[in-house]
Amino acid sequence: MVCCDSSLYPYSPSKVAPIILLVVFLASTAHHIYLNIRYKSWRITATLPWGGLLFIVGFAMREVSAFKPNHLPIFIASICLLLLAPPVFAVTNYIVLGRVLYYVPYLSPIHPGRVISTFVGLDAVIGVITGNGGARVASVDASPSDIRAGRAMLRTSIILQLVSFFLFVALEGFFHRRCIRQGLLAPRPSPEANKQSNNLRRILHLMYISSAIISCRHVFRVVEVFQGSDGYLGRHEWPLYVFDGVFMFANMLMLNIWNPMRYLPNDNKIYLSKDGVTQRLGPGWLDKRHFVLTIIDPFDVGGLFKKKDKCKFWDNENEHPIVGQEIAGADKAGDGATA
Repeated sequence: MVCCDSSLYPYSPSKVAPIILLVVFLASTAHHIYLNIRYKSWRITATLPWGGLLFIVGFAMREVSAFKPNHLPIFIASICLLLLAPPVFAVTNYIVLGRVLYYVPYLSPIHPGRVISTFVGLDAVIGVITGNGGARVASVDASPSDIRAGRAMLRTSIILQLVSFFLFVALEGFFHRRCIRQGLLAPRPSPEANKQSNNLRRILHLMYISSAIISCRHVFRVVEVFQGSDGYLGRHEWPLYVFDGVFMFANMLMLNIWNPMRYLPNDNKIYLSKDGVTQRLGPGWLDKRHFVLTIIDPFDVGGLFKKKDKCKFWDNENEHPIVGQEIAGADKAGDGATA
C-alpha cells in the first residue's frame, strides 16, 4: 500500500526496520573499529568498518525517507548507499585472500598484490556504473531514454559484479585445492603443530561463507533489476531488508566473532614454511614490473615467455629466521658486537 499519492515508493515504507538495522550495524561497526585497533590491521580489514558506515548512513537515509517519501534527494541517497555498501565487504575478501597468498606464496596462482589491484579495480569501475545507473533510474525528472539507460547500466554493473565475484571464488577454490594437495590442511600429530593448518582451514572457510552470503545478495539485485520496478521484488520491501540488511549484517557479525586477523600474521613478509608448521620472516614477494603492466597482466603471462629466472625466496627458507627467533638472533648479534 502506497503511503501517499506523491510517494516515490510503491508501498508504505517501514519506519521501524531501518532503525533496527542502523543500531545493529552501528554496534558491529564499533566492534570492528576496536578489532582494527587491537590487531593493528587497518591495512587489511579497514573496509569492514567502512562498509558498516555506508550501511549506517544508508539506513539512516532510508528512515528519513520513510517520513518524507516524496523527497527525491534522500530517496536517491538511500538507494545508492545501499547499493554501494555490500561490494565493500567483497573488497575485504579480496584483501584477506591476498594476505593468505602472501602467507602461503609457493601455492599462489597469482601475485598476492594483484588480487587486490585486479578485483578492487574492477569493483571500482562497477561502483561508478552502479551509482550512475541508480541515480538515473531513481530520478523522477529523467526522460524515458535516461531511465532505460540507467536500467541498462544497473543490469550491466550487477552482472559484472556477480561475474567478478565468481571469478574470485574460483581463484580461492583453486588455491584451496593446492593446499589440500600439498597437505597443508591435513591433521597434525600435536596441537601446536596443528595450529597453522587449523588457522588456514578456518580462514578459507570464513571466506567461502562470506562469499556465499555476498553472492546471494548479488543474485537478489540481479533478479530485482531484471524484473524492473513492477516486479515482485521492486513492489515489496521485505526482500531489501533480508538481503541488504539481515544477510549483510550476518556477514559482519561472523567477522566480528571470527575476525580474519586472529588467524593471520599482520606482516606480509611472514610466510608459512612448506612443512605447514613453521612460520618464517622472509623478504616479501615483490613484483618489480611496472604498476600498469601488473594491472594489464595480473597473472604475469608475459613472464612465461621470458628466460629470466624468477626469485622464489621460499625455496631458500633455511636462510630466513623462524618467527620469534629473529629477535633473539638480533640480540645475540648485538651482544657479540658489544663484546
